[in-house]
Amino acid sequence: MAGRAIENTDPVPLVVDVDGTLIRSDLLIEAVCRLVATRPFVALRLPLWALRGRGALKSAIADRVTVDPSSLPLVDELVAYVRAERAAGRPVYLASASDRRQVEALASHLGLFDGVFGSDATGNLKGSRKADRLVHEFGEGGFDYAGDAPADLAVWKRARKAIAVNCGRGTRRALGRSHQDIVEIAPRRTRFLDYLRAIRVHQWAKNGLLLLPMLTSHAIDLTNLALVGLGIVAFSLVASSVYLTNDLLDLPADRDHATKRRRPLASGAVPILHGLLLAPVFLLAGMGMATLVSPAFLGVVLLYFVATLAYSLVLKRQPVVDVLTLAGLYTLRAIAGGAAIGITLSAWLLAFSMFLFLCLALVKRHTELKSRQDAGKGDPRGRGYRLADIPVLESLAAAAGYAAVVVLALYVNSDAVVELYARPWGLWLACVLLLYWVSRVLLITHRGEMNDDPVVFALKDRTSVLVVLLVVLVALTAAL
Repeated sequence: MAGRAIENTDPVPLVVDVDGTLIRSDLLIEAVCRLVATRPFVALRLPLWALRGRGALKSAIADRVTVDPSSLPLVDELVAYVRAERAAGRPVYLASASDRRQVEALASHLGLFDGVFGSDATGNLKGSRKADRLVHEFGEGGFDYAGDAPADLAVWKRARKAIAVNCGRGTRRALGRSHQDIVEIAPRRTRFLDYLRAIRVHQWAKNGLLLLPMLTSHAIDLTNLALVGLGIVAFSLVASSVYLTNDLLDLPADRDHATKRRRPLASGAVPILHGLLLAPVFLLAGMGMATLVSPAFLGVVLLYFVATLAYSLVLKRQPVVDVLTLAGLYTLRAIAGGAAIGITLSAWLLAFSMFLFLCLALVKRHTELKSRQDAGKGDPRGRGYRLADIPVLESLAAAAGYAAVVVLALYVNSDAVVELYARPWGLWLACVLLLYWVSRVLLITHRGEMNDDPVVFALKDRTSVLVVLLVVLVALTAAL
């Protein structure tokens, strides 16, 4: 906390805003995300509710979903400040433009507040309306106010003292023109790295799978390289839109996860409003670039987006269906690579991809359950799996991984391989390398040492990178 505590000579109430001030989030957006995630068809009525006014909109949403206050990311410095002021005998109140019921739930959870002011179906308690309500309650200049946003300037103007919490530079400068003695708590520090983490730039490496059709069909030339390169960028932008959307819809589950709770949107490092705005921007940019590649490629990208949206809203809560969907989404990347250069994937590559990616999807689910078990937590919420399923998932992952090896072995022994490789017998070494890698992944997973995302693990693991390089070398040697 920067600044000094207010010296109290009389019990002047301290009034605290919620969204962006007490919590690094926004109750309305949290509630909208929960509604879309749990009742997507009901969420279609949001525009109709909005026509009745913001207060009515918030009330209608609160009628249908409840935001779990224990999962919300708090501004710890402000919480400590409030505790100290209340311990000194000062009355403390919450005042928010969010629905009063949501605010009351948060106040009850924290147990730090003497009263609550919030919006209801008849009015939206924001800006000048909030200022009027507080002046009516405490008198002109009869309270100190902690806020964060431009809308709070109208409240600060009529408060005795201003407390700036998590403020942006513009708001802080505007506040400085009306107040000299400002207490500043947890100044906002925007980090570009947090936004890169939110869009998961490191996951873009997965889109290198678009290169597979060009490489396996030996159709490498400058035109194809340019088309696939443009396709990778387009797919990456759409994937980032998907990641943002999924994180917004999965906030409570992510905050209950050992590592996912540190994601920028779940932790509040990136405001969820920014995530809500960035998701459609990346989607439109990616779709725009996809049109430059080919109509077929655009169709695959659209299918990928629809499938991921269905996964986020419904399919991820269906056991087995969820891992099959994940495997299909990985395989769609390879299909997109073929569509970019007008190549139809062979049945061999499709079968190999599906089994291998099913193995990795099962490893991912196994790892999530194992981490909960090791942390002493119960069955995950909203996933359809139980901790008792861990041995079954382990067996299924092994079956799928070895099935991929069998498909590769059958391909090496087929007539199709003769058309592309001068020494096809050399590809048997690739089968041995894949057999080793799959077995090693399964062993690491069993020990509980696997990364949450096995594809990310493969990209960072030196042994995995070496295996890939050796497979490429084997393929080149067999082709020449």
